[in-house]
Formats: sequence, structure tokens, C-alpha cells
Amino acid sequence: MAFTPPPPYDPTDKNGFSYKTVNTRWPVILTGVIDTVCNFNHELHVQAADEATANANADKIAQGRSIIEQISKLKYEMARDKELQTLYDDGEPHVELYNSQLEELKKEGKNTWYTAPWLFAECYLYRLLRNYFLAAKWTDYDPFFKQKIDTFSKSSVAVLQLSATLHKFEASPTSDPADLEILFKEMIQMCLWGNATDLSLLTHLTLDDIARLQSVGHEEQEKRSQFILRDDQHAIWQRLQNLGSRKRIDFVFTDLVFADFLVTYTPYVDKVVFHPKLIPWFVSDVTPPDFNAAIEALTRADFFPPSQASDAGAVQQVVSRWKKYLADGTFSLSVPLDTPLGGAGAKGTKAEFWSSPHPYWNMETEATALWRELRNESGMVFFKLTGDVKWPASTPFEAALGPLGGTIPVAALRTNKADVIVGLPEDVAAKLDADEGIKWRVDGR
Repeated sequence: MAFTPPPPYDPTDKNGFSYKTVNTRWPVILTGVIDTVCNFNHELHVQAADEATANANADKIAQGRSIIEQISKLKYEMARDKELQTLYDDGEPHVELYNSQLEELKKEGKNTWYTAPWLFAECYLYRLLRNYFLAAKWTDYDPFFKQKIDTFSKSSVAVLQLSATLHKFEASPTSDPADLEILFKEMIQMCLWGNATDLSLLTHLTLDDIARLQSVGHEEQEKRSQFILRDDQHAIWQRLQNLGSRKRIDFVFTDLVFADFLVTYTPYVDKVVFHPKLIPWFVSDVTPPDFNAAIEALTRADFFPPSQASDAGAVQQVVSRWKKYLADGTFSLSVPLDTPLGGAGAKGTKAEFWSSPHPYWNMETEATALWRELRNESGMVFFKLTGDVKWPASTPFEAALGPLGGTIPVAALRTNKADVIVGLPEDVAAKLDADEGIKWRVDGR
């Protein structure tokens, strides 16, 4: 039987997430990109210490100005609900695919910023930005990198707490499955709530915001337990205990601490594969350069404030273990570690699927090699998304996975940040919807 999902949420509904995204969230993100490019251009100007450097930088600055002009025009067109422009062939994946889908939307009268399905439009937006940077020959420039690394540097307290948690396990190792499950639940909830720190949504994060979102420990878990609406932790743990010879886990995001716990402190997992995005994506999604930069940052003496420097030794021990795991294959990316933005040298790889406009449920037909690898080699795949369509809240999670359901063991660690909700009793969703004082579907809590 053909899979026929419900229609997407109506992007013209002014109370919906899609409308607020186009009206408020994307303009803030684009303004941030403009500011970042302006600041980088200024740095290039200041760096021009000799004539040769000045000439080279002048070309780069001119290219940067063209990017700023294009994004400024894009903001203008977005605010006025203009048509989505076609992508030019920049040599990177999915140009023809995006353009053909734009043609289909045009036939339906849904090819403007306020009428296109928001998830397609959001994917398209980040691919369009990549189009602009490639046209200007800024091929290795990630306009979100500084924001990501700055937020990471502001997370030093959480980094220390997580490292201390891992050392607590090391100081008191256990092989008892019941004790391990308690530790597992502590770690998986850290991973879950880390999903709330989403830079594409939280566009004005303060240090206090970051500390609140990233607070860890048993007491914080107790406080947050009331906000877990669907809890399959025990089922996930049972699955991990019964992986048999297939002890590989895949993350379609990157959580080094949770991965470290699984391979270091449990007997059930011996390999973790992380699947990065090949281009800057949804602001905070990890690219291969981000992955390397995060590990490198933790080895720098200045990553931790002087008041925390005495506690940083535990972090260095953890990072040393990660480097060993990367060297021996216990940890790996789905592409080579030195893969640059855009995936040069990794073209045609399975990683390209993650920045396509395809719903993940089409993986078997649109990324068959990737689907086959995950089906045959992975014991569990950790995702954070379902398709953004108007499912009834009581729709079983496996049904919402469409053709992907039942073919790959999937666990979703997701805080609610869009209208779509599945896997909840209808009365629970109705009660929450009736409370006008909360935005439970979208606020990440």
C-alpha cells in the first residue's frame, strides 16, 4: 500500500510555527549572517598589512559585499512574500532536485515564502545561502561557525559537569544491568535536553539561558521529568542490551558524551558513527570542520575561565579518550574527518542525503546505499526529527516514520520545537493545547 501522509501544516496560518518562522525567525537568522560577513570583511580590511595582502583581501571583501547584497535582497523579498528563486548550478548536490520541487510548488501556487511548506522552505533557505557563498567563492566559509564556537565556549560549566559525570562512572564502575540502566537514563536525558539548545530557534541566547538549558545532574532531571511527554527510555535500554553481534550505534547529530558513555561504560556498544551535515545547516548542525573544532577547542588552555582551570584535567582525560577512539575507529564520522565544507572529496557519498529536501522516510528510495548500511550494520539510529505534516497527536511513532518504520531501529530524542507531534494520547495533547499560557509544541521545553 502506498504511503500517504497528511498534508503539511498551513504556512499561512498566522498562529502557526511556519508563519512565525518566516515572519520573525528567519529574518533574525539572515540579519545575523549579514552581521557576521560584515565583521569578517572588517577583519580582512584590518589585516591588510602589505600591498599583496591588501589586494587579495580587497577581492575577498568585494565578494563579501556581494553576499551581503544578496542576503539583504533576500530579506526584502521574504518580507514581501516573493517567489522562491531557483538555484544556480554551483557544482554541489541537490540543485536540480530543489529546482524541480520549486517548479512543482509553482504549479500548486505554493512557491512563495509564506505559502511553501515550511520544512522544505527551511532546507531550501540553507541551500540557497550555500549557493550565495559558492557564487562569491567563499567556499570554505561557514557563516554560523563563530556563533557555534562562541556558544560552545560559553558552555564550559556544562562541559566540566559532564566530564565529572563520566569520571564518576569511571571511579565506581558497575556491570550490573539495573545500575547501568540508572546511569543510562541520566546520560540519555542529558542528550535529550541538549536538543533544547537550538541556535536556529534561540537567536538571542544569554549566558544564563545556556546555563539553564545545559544544566545536568540528578536534581535537574527530577525537575524536568514532568516535561517528558513520551518516555521510551526503558525500551531503548532493552534494545541496546540485545544488540547481539551488531554493536554499532549511529547518531544523526553529534553527542560525544552520550556516545562515550555507551562505548566506555556499557558492554553493549563498541562502535559509534556520527553523521554530520556537509554544508552549514539549520545554524547549529554539525559539519566535519565543526566536529574537529570542538575537540580542538577543548584542548586549548583558554577554553575554561581561570576560575575553572583547576578542574579542566578531567576534560583533558576524556578528550584524550575520544582522540584514541577516533584513531582506532571506535568513533568515526560517516565521511573522512578532514572533509571540508561542501564535501569535496566526499561527493556522491551517503552523507549528502542529510541536506536534501527529501523527508527522511524516503531514505530507502532516495538514498538506498545509506538506508542499506543503516539497516544491515547499525543496532540503533538516534534521530531528532519526524516528517513535518499534520499528524493527529495519537499517531503511533512508527506510523509517522512511514516507509522507514520497521526497516531501521530508530530512537528519537526530541524536544518539541515545531507544530508536529506524534505518539501521544489524544487527551494529553488536547489538555496541553487548551492551556493558552504555554507554547508546548514549539518552545523546546
